[in-house]
Amino acid sequence: MRALWLTDIHLDHLRDAAAFAAFAARVSVGHAPFDGAIVTGDISTAQHLKGHLEALAAAWGRPVWFVLGNHDYYGGGIKQVRTEMASLVSHPLLTYLPQAGPIKLSPTASLVGIDGWGDGRLGRPETTPVLLNDFVLVRELEASKGRMGLLSTVRRLGDDEAARCRELLAAAAERSRRVVVATHVPPFREACWHRGGISDDDWLPWFTCKAVGDALVEAAETHPDKQFLVLCGHTHTSGTATILPNLVVRTGGAVYGSPKVEDVLEFA
Repeated sequence: MRALWLTDIHLDHLRDAAAFAAFAARVSVGHAPFDGAIVTGDISTAQHLKGHLEALAAAWGRPVWFVLGNHDYYGGGIKQVRTEMASLVSHPLLTYLPQAGPIKLSPTASLVGIDGWGDGRLGRPETTPVLLNDFVLVRELEASKGRMGLLSTVRRLGDDEAARCRELLAAAAERSRRVVVATHVPPFREACWHRGGISDDDWLPWFTCKAVGDALVEAAETHPDKQFLVLCGHTHTSGTATILPNLVVRTGGAVYGSPKVEDVLEFA
């Protein structure tokens, strides 16, 4: 199995259909042959997400396994967008990983995925001056009342993501010795790369999902004979963090308007 990994491709930032076609062709030609693509969120925005996903599948003719990032909900709501993703269940090439079980990549490797969310638990969430567009462009966050209301909302979202993550990790660890976890938001401080270093305490609350990180550590400690590889994005800066001997997190880089393949992963 030869799988491409892409993250934070922000297809809504491409200037027109010709730019999208050129990107899709670069991937098809430049990385052929490949068996599928893992996309770790921030694909588009709520209005254009489904169309962009269908266009990727049509252009590549290969499975696209994906999770969503915060930008994918812009201009809509979390419940609304996830309901729309559920409508893709019958698509032969598109798999929204949080709504699927483990995907067999090889006899020894399985893929699972959850969106993750900046859950306001690391850094200085109560006092940070950093405010994201999420808080006005995502319906459920915009409806939160004040700082404490917002923290309550994002922490609930983080807990929900962690609960689903635990279910998927348990299922994958039963059948594979290598588990690949796709998510959008870095689950650990050590994986929250920014311009060559780690994000400071004002940015960490919205750029890490501690609840998912806790679930990953639990799984890795419960299954010391399994290898867990986490693929994430969100920060637009690449880096690798070894959390435990059997738990490694890779964070992908990105530039708005210049989508690319982060890496090609081989699974034997």
